Amino acid sequence: MFHCLFNKRYRNMLLACLLAPVLSVKAQVIKGIITGKDGQLPGATITVKNTGRTAASDLAGSFTLNAQATGKITILVNYVGYDTRQLELDVQKGTNDAGTIELQPAQGRLANVMIKGTMAPSQAKAYSIKKNSVAIMEVIAADAIGKLPDRNAAEAVQRVQGVAVSRYHGEADQATVRGTPFAWTSTLFNGTHLPAGNPQGTRASLLDVVPSEMIQYVQVTKAITPDMEGDAIGGAINFITRTAPTKRMLNVSAAGGYNNFSKDGTYNASIVYGDRFFHNKLGIIIAGALWDRKWGTDSYEVAYNTGLSNPVQQKSISTLDLKRYMGTRQTYGSNIGLEYRFNASNKVFARGMINKFNDIRPVYESWYDFNNSRYQYTYRYSYYQTKLNGGEVGGEHQLGSQLKLDWAVSEHTSSYYLRTPPTNGNKGLPIAYFRQKLTSGFGGLASDGKKYLAMDSPDGKGDDAMSIQAHPNNPAELMDPTKLTLQQLVIAALDNSDKDKVVQVNLKHTVNSRFSLKYGAKYRNKQRDGINQASYVYLPGAALGIPNSPALLQLSSLQRTSFPNRGSFFSELGNAYNSAIVDPLTKQQLFDLYDTAFLRKNGFGNYSPASNATLIYHGHENVTAGYVMADYDVTDKLHITGGVRNEYTAFELNSSTLTTSGAGTRVSPISVNKQYNSLLPMLHAKYSLNDQLNIRAAFTRTFIRPNFTDLNPGESSDLTKSPITITKGNPDLKPTYSNNYDLMGEYYFTNIGLLSGGVFYKDLSNVIFTDQSAAVDNTGATVLTSQPKNLQKASLLGFEAGINKRFDFLKGFWSGFGIEFNYTHIHSSTHVPRVVGGKTVIDETSLPNQSKHLFNAILFYERKGVMVRLAGNYRGKSVETLSQQLGPQLYTWADNYFTIDASASVAVGKRIKLFAELNNLNNAPLKYYLGDPHRPTQVEWYSQRGQAGIRWDIIK
Repeated sequence: MFHCLFNKRYRNMLLACLLAPVLSVKAQVIKGIITGKDGQLPGATITVKNTGRTAASDLAGSFTLNAQATGKITILVNYVGYDTRQLELDVQKGTNDAGTIELQPAQGRLANVMIKGTMAPSQAKAYSIKKNSVAIMEVIAADAIGKLPDRNAAEAVQRVQGVAVSRYHGEADQATVRGTPFAWTSTLFNGTHLPAGNPQGTRASLLDVVPSEMIQYVQVTKAITPDMEGDAIGGAINFITRTAPTKRMLNVSAAGGYNNFSKDGTYNASIVYGDRFFHNKLGIIIAGALWDRKWGTDSYEVAYNTGLSNPVQQKSISTLDLKRYMGTRQTYGSNIGLEYRFNASNKVFARGMINKFNDIRPVYESWYDFNNSRYQYTYRYSYYQTKLNGGEVGGEHQLGSQLKLDWAVSEHTSSYYLRTPPTNGNKGLPIAYFRQKLTSGFGGLASDGKKYLAMDSPDGKGDDAMSIQAHPNNPAELMDPTKLTLQQLVIAALDNSDKDKVVQVNLKHTVNSRFSLKYGAKYRNKQRDGINQASYVYLPGAALGIPNSPALLQLSSLQRTSFPNRGSFFSELGNAYNSAIVDPLTKQQLFDLYDTAFLRKNGFGNYSPASNATLIYHGHENVTAGYVMADYDVTDKLHITGGVRNEYTAFELNSSTLTTSGAGTRVSPISVNKQYNSLLPMLHAKYSLNDQLNIRAAFTRTFIRPNFTDLNPGESSDLTKSPITITKGNPDLKPTYSNNYDLMGEYYFTNIGLLSGGVFYKDLSNVIFTDQSAAVDNTGATVLTSQPKNLQKASLLGFEAGINKRFDFLKGFWSGFGIEFNYTHIHSSTHVPRVVGGKTVIDETSLPNQSKHLFNAILFYERKGVMVRLAGNYRGKSVETLSQQLGPQLYTWADNYFTIDASASVAVGKRIKLFAELNNLNNAPLKYYLGDPHRPTQVEWYSQRGQAGIRWDIIK
């Protein structure tokens, strides 16, 4: 089945397992679906009265219960907030269909919580799944996602204990578990790994392409089981898409809003329809959503001369880049699900999804280039497009009273690309560079002629970190459009596609009421194609000193438009940079600059680097995986799950290398091949002291594969940045492995609440990090070179705790209040070798992207159809870029980030709810810094946004 584990000996073992159902004693099985007033009920407990035989319903409310014998029996069905249902069944040989079992809401105080608490039914489902799960996991349901202003899949999980998200210009786009690097978290859709067309070339999935309305449940697994994908050091986030309901339903929502930064409107809408036909055999679910919004941000970016040899001058300022983004974002998503139940024993299904995210963002940049005594103005029209499309077919079959088979075949594609400008054969991100040399230079410099922050200056002469000024000796020269001349045109190509084809099969053999075996196999073929930052460069002859070339074009001579929202440029800094405002080109004028006739007329030649060929790659990866696991109820209180998973990876990447010699430059094809095997043992134990208290312990071994771009032997130069950045691959990288230890406890309150906490430890080897070094080239420009490398050892130790508690013990109005709070503390350690004075020293630091502190705090009110929630989300600082050359004092860090959101809704009758949502009430800035929090490299502000609308359950 797979290369290393399944030799002849193991094939015989597998054959014995497959034959075990045939040789075992016959038993009978009962199948059915548990529903309530809120649809299917996952995690319901089904018990044969007066016996120890139990079962739990799955995410679709379906259950399979082994009855062991024929004849009349009584089964009991229990679910939080519902009356216990008792049924008499006459069990026959083979499979018995109990049909749909509908539970009725309970009476008393708990019933009031379920009915009056708008979140309670959703939390009851989530806690029931968590309580019955074998793995250590957190769960949120669709209704809970909709109670806060979280509009995409990444934002949907940011409230979960131990989950952190990254933000890209104000919106979450990636998620990770327990603060580990984002590529260390496995992102799944319906249990299958999601492809990642990530522009950085990592394996971290982009989740801003998926609207939150497409999701039924999210399972955040912190300690995986052998039947799950093994590349999950941080954990796994499994998004469960909507499935067909047991009866007809139709709901719609619509909202309009406002973005305080862009001063423009937003809107979004969704529809979900589900039904059953042909005597309930055929089920269908259709969901669609769109979200169209204007947005903007001001970004304050500082580059330092870290490539200089003088330690003091390494902290001097190279450039200050003042950016305004002002654009449009459009998110579209749809999915369809079909299932056909032939009978109680056999079901087939099909799922399909189409998701699209357009990020249209013109960028206006004013630069102070202190090293070269010049101003620079650039205008770019960024139109990034992300797609995630795919489908899956599969089936579930009860082959006998003790053997269950499920299978699936799927194909999904994730892509991220640019398709501008339309006037040139090369496509990507078009950027026009205008420069103005200052004849009188800059003032405010230190005694060594460098620009500094006051805190770093050798003589104390410098600027405040958040008010770096140009101090031109001749203010009349400041950003003069008649002197800013067009000196460079660049198209930065970006086109990534990741396609996964997957086949999987699982068999579950229930040996008896206490012991079951599960085994299966999965094969994935991944095709990865990428172009990362290949630069097509066009230079005018006049800038190169070519005789008789046409004169350089002045910015003032081209078609321009007004700077957007001129009066609010860096309002958070007191509008201190209004003097740097320049009216930009029109979009069409920018495109026209790349027209062949225009380039020829104005003396532009194509000077694209030969290294572009090294940035175009094609790779494929074949993963063959198999597992065996056993579930054993040692006693009524103790449950053990153990097993082993094996994943064999065969990888090939085809690219090019660039060789420069006295004979010239030569581009040669190159192929990188790697094969490695990962054997992953796992053991879980769950001890239920009583019906409310679980203690869990787990040992798991997991791993992470190197990124495709990290293995690419080529190197890329990004000419759109200052300083210039060079990114190299490393074909010798090894996978990262982790031995994980978890001990967790969870206590379920009787009024649908939870108190949980525990500790975890990860012992890591071959950690991959990005090493950054700096140098000055022969033109005097600073060049930063980044290359991935392996570290030998690292570790991560943490604890987490959380509570969700309703104050229903209070009277009247006050009984509607409650709190949710969760906190995760993580300490990670890794050692980075560095050569100082010919000797090797070891720097200790935390893992990249890993935050020491994470927490969510929510104060809520739910009573009589009214829901109000005030939520705070915090992610502590984390190191982003390490440098073996510069050392910890010049690592790049992401600063602490805390944002406050709010939402409210009120029921108008039984089917209509009015709602309002507010994001980023405190206008939290996103900040990065170099070594010291007072030395910024980037600070962005997004302001507030909000919307109000209606949700209507037309058919419920």
